[in-house]
Amino acid sequence: MTQSYSDLVVDGRVPAPVHPMPDLLDQSAEQVLAAFRDSQRADFSAIIGDVNRPGTVLHQVFAELKQRAAPDNPFHRVALFRDGALERMFLDLHDHVMSHPVWRHPFFVRVFDGGIDLDGLRRFSTSYFNQIKNTRQCVAMAIGRFHGLMDLPYDGLNERVAEITQVSLAQLVADEYGVGAHDVEDYPDLGHLFRSRTHIVLYRQLFDGLGIAADDQDQPMLWGVADNVLIQRLVAGDPAFSPLEALSSVGLGMEWGVPEFFSLLLGGMIRVGRRERLALTARDLEVFIAHVRYDVLHAVSVMLVTSLHMKDDADVAVVKNACNTLMAGRYAMMGDVYAHVFGESCPALAEIGLEPRYQLTDRRMETALRVARQSIAPKRVVRGDEYRARTDVPLVFA
Repeated sequence: MTQSYSDLVVDGRVPAPVHPMPDLLDQSAEQVLAAFRDSQRADFSAIIGDVNRPGTVLHQVFAELKQRAAPDNPFHRVALFRDGALERMFLDLHDHVMSHPVWRHPFFVRVFDGGIDLDGLRRFSTSYFNQIKNTRQCVAMAIGRFHGLMDLPYDGLNERVAEITQVSLAQLVADEYGVGAHDVEDYPDLGHLFRSRTHIVLYRQLFDGLGIAADDQDQPMLWGVADNVLIQRLVAGDPAFSPLEALSSVGLGMEWGVPEFFSLLLGGMIRVGRRERLALTARDLEVFIAHVRYDVLHAVSVMLVTSLHMKDDADVAVVKNACNTLMAGRYAMMGDVYAHVFGESCPALAEIGLEPRYQLTDRRMETALRVARQSIAPKRVVRGDEYRARTDVPLVFA
């Protein structure tokens, strides 16, 4: 590509403020995914280096905790302090999550290749908006699972480990809501607070670029979107799922793949915008640009705190099963979006020969999702009364 297009493509290259890959539009979807997998591994290795490097703030945080722990405190045995253990855990979990077929969903690939028109972009944007509006709430729900009454094995460090976990998740929420740290002296007044540039606000900028009127932006959820929202909420907040599962779901299962598929969506929108001569700018696509930039950091930080709540291979299996649940919900959601946008179906998760390692090992979500569907307001979902009565689930069980 040699042609410039607004501030999204300059002399055939995607500028750094738009995306970290200047040759994004010259890559295949698989190459984009591979590049982010490699960069996330490098980012995590760098973080591990900071933990083990005296003089860094990160090293100081955990060194102080170790000094406070009695010799027999299991905190000394977490993966963070065992030579190579944390990196092995990360590589295993990262490969598990990033090899799941959801990140290569036919919708993402088709959009990235430019196989969507303006009407399709509009249909996608209003459908996916319902996911954007609800994701942040799941992270907030998960924060509440880590508290002073929970059962942790670290004795006097229990409160501090819970707090570190809360802080990591709170940063995700802060970024979603467009609020940051403030000193007392410069704390914003309520007017400015309520006008924070949340991801919802950024997403509405996309509507401006696509010419979608305000009254047409908030639409009832597709069934797949509603299921995905409920699945995320259930794993994050329902007592049937453990705090470790909640943490895994809003961290590893939700964050690791976001930069990859948002890159595919971003690249596809740039292609279509140029082809259709749309007046799209970086401001219009800022919500996708921001997710690519921030979610890499989110993924690494959440992995670090998740490791503090894992003691053995059984916990690794729990984390993988929680991630599988989230990824199954997202796959089904994108299948419904595909049908809504393109007027044709694509194979469901149960129809693609899903590897056994991605099949769910228990049926808790099957029961919980059926119950949760009964709680929705029918007007918030397409054919809501039918949805409430739905009994099938978009999950594949072992």
